Amino acid sequence: MELGWLLWGTAVLLLLHVLMQLSPAVNFALRIGFYCLLCLVSSALAAVACLLVNGGRTVKNMRIIRAFVRTFKYFFGLRFEVKGLENFKVEGPAVIVSNHQSILDMMGLMEILPDNCVQVGKKELMYTGTVGLIIYLGGVIFINRKSTSSAKTVMSEVAKTMVADNVKVWVYPEGTRNCTGDFLPFKKGAFHLAVQAQVPVIPVVYSSFTTFYNPKTKLFTSGKIKVEILPPIETKGLTSDDVAELTDRCFSTMRETLFRLSGRPS
Repeated sequence: MELGWLLWGTAVLLLLHVLMQLSPAVNFALRIGFYCLLCLVSSALAAVACLLVNGGRTVKNMRIIRAFVRTFKYFFGLRFEVKGLENFKVEGPAVIVSNHQSILDMMGLMEILPDNCVQVGKKELMYTGTVGLIIYLGGVIFINRKSTSSAKTVMSEVAKTMVADNVKVWVYPEGTRNCTGDFLPFKKGAFHLAVQAQVPVIPVVYSSFTTFYNPKTKLFTSGKIKVEILPPIETKGLTSDDVAELTDRCFSTMRETLFRLSGRPS
């Protein structure tokens, strides 16, 4: 009986392997499925560790979460080439902005996440099972993107908390995932936050995933991701009237960096 199950199991694994080699769609579905399963299981384990070590919701839990997520790259054959980590070493709080490409961004985030840094995320993430639990325990700040007034109120509170607790805040200014190899227009919330708190903006750029990950073509293979942390941009003395110019400046600099890292002409 046991031998029969072993033979069936081996046959199924061999069939899946063949299908993955022959069909990009099957390969994509299986790898995404495994990624989601890995997120759920790791989140459950990390949540237990966070509760045992730190007792509840705190940015300190990000160290534990980071340790778990950093192992993911080995399962998917992803390599990170990081430049400019010294630019995170600014005294006091800061607003970090980066491009947002896919569900794989979490691996890139945790690869370089500095200590005492929280993320801003959509409220819907709270309802994603163990993943929602672990990001809650990690101190992620949730906003309702459908309510402009609510988002502005939250960001105003974030500005006060950021300075009082001496934490950095990570924001995706595109507002949604964008795996096109280019940027969507930046929303101004992150830059209003930086100006209101009078803290620097630190741009972070990840090279395009399109060479190894593309949901439209069902592509998901191994690959290398180049990451560059750019020098901080000071906001001291700036007012709300300067936010548009600051937003455009960051957009242009980060877009040029994206093209350079991805080997594309500007």
